[in-house]
Amino acid sequence: QVQLVESGGGLVQPGGSLRLSCAASGFTFSSYAMGWFRQAPGKEREFVAAIRRNSGSTYYADSVKGRFTISRDNAENTVYLQMNNLKPDDTALYYCATSPYDGPYYGLRTARQYDYWGQGTQVTVSS
Repeated sequence: QVQLVESGGGLVQPGGSLRLSCAASGFTFSSYAMGWFRQAPGKEREFVAAIRRNSGSTYYADSVKGRFTISRDNAENTVYLQMNNLKPDDTALYYCATSPYDGPYYGLRTARQYDYWGQGTQVTVSS
């Protein structure tokens, strides 16, 4: 049974940092790409970042490039999202997801390429 459990969300002031974690189980973690998506109230779910199964390539939404870093530890079956210089617009429910996709990079930006999702962790950026 595939399980993805996010943690690390919370309330942070603008300019602050958070590190999200996603613990995976029930599948061969190292064989799958991992992604982070987010959804703010009243908005559609949007791509944040993705990392290929061998950690060799990472991809980011333009809105977070230079501030967020995705990484993975295949020995610990965990994917991380380090978020720095947080802004109020980053407020959302953050989800991790797993994908068997191994094609061109733009596929990893698409939610339909992901087959399992976690329940999400809330990030609120406010003063």
